[in-house]
Amino acid sequence: MYKDTGLHYDRYLREVIDFLEKDQHFREKLHNTDMEDIKEGKLAKELDFVSHHVRTKLDELKRQEVNRLRTLIKAKQDIEGGNDIAVDHQALLKQFEYLNHMNPHTFEVDDLDRLIKSATKDLENYDKERHEEFKKYEMMKEHDRREHLKTLDDEERKKEEEHYEEMKKKHADHPKVNHPGSQNQLKEVWEEADGLDPEDFDPKTFFNLHDANGDGFFDEQELEALFTKELEKIYDPANEEDDMVEMEEERLRMREHVMNEVDSNKDRLVSLDEFLVATKKKEFLEPDSWETLEQNQAYTDEEMREFEEHLAQQEQDLNQKAVDLQKQRDELERQQDQLNAQKIELQQVSRSKPLLEQGLPQVHQDLPPGHHEIPQDQHNLP
Repeated sequence: MYKDTGLHYDRYLREVIDFLEKDQHFREKLHNTDMEDIKEGKLAKELDFVSHHVRTKLDELKRQEVNRLRTLIKAKQDIEGGNDIAVDHQALLKQFEYLNHMNPHTFEVDDLDRLIKSATKDLENYDKERHEEFKKYEMMKEHDRREHLKTLDDEERKKEEEHYEEMKKKHADHPKVNHPGSQNQLKEVWEEADGLDPEDFDPKTFFNLHDANGDGFFDEQELEALFTKELEKIYDPANEEDDMVEMEEERLRMREHVMNEVDSNKDRLVSLDEFLVATKKKEFLEPDSWETLEQNQAYTDEEMREFEEHLAQQEQDLNQKAVDLQKQRDELERQQDQLNAQKIELQQVSRSKPLLEQGLPQVHQDLPPGHHEIPQDQHNLP
């Protein structure tokens, strides 16, 4: 069963590969081309010789992928509240280096070349990023433990520390772990998983048994599957002391180690020839002991110190932002109170104005009978 590489364009990559392998000419070239030549783009040029049906399907896959990326860009813009801003899809598509965005309609040699180079580079970086994420996970776990201890009184803290040490001891108390990729490790798989007599162990037969897709290579997922028995010695999801995130990191360490030892052409695949050559080496027959994760702390004391300083700085920054936001809120409330007061004052003024007008004396009305208004020119007589 194919396992996700973790790349955000994993499905596109897998579908392109699957359709190219349906072309006999390309499949032969793929299996006979050295990894360095593939990286240099020599394999991509073979695209010109694949069948029309495959090329048509690749064109369709590319159009679907471009549309997927455009949808992602639009969704990201909507989330960020930019609904009224015009989107320059061409500019934003530049960040996706694994395809030629200038030609969204057809799959060309340049597209295959970009896809190969991007996947090679991204997969190399992907393992490094996984290690870094695991290191952060372990440091955060330790940080949370320390912070929890600060909330306890002396007696509770002592009990918690004792429990922690007990769990560490229980986790470390497991059967011996065989060196990954060694004869002992593979023989154990041969016996326990395959149900065969370890005395009859045959490397070529073993390879064919565990080459799940029958393509003549162990890929990274097929290799990792070989370590399940070893990992089960150390990790049990039902046990409090066993962390399944750590199990996956251990699996990654084992796979990387075997790849470094066996994958001579560095194509991230182990061919039958590479495997058979490795089984004749001293490291296969007489390996060193394997140091598990509990024997190799994921971070140094200095890294832990810097991590906690970073967390403290983040918390300080967040607190300062909270203070600043509260000040802004108080200022807005003060301004609102001022506006409300001005509004009330204006309303009072507007209500009193008609009243004043109604109370003014009316000199031309209500004169007693027989009285007449004095002519204006007589007002100033001596």
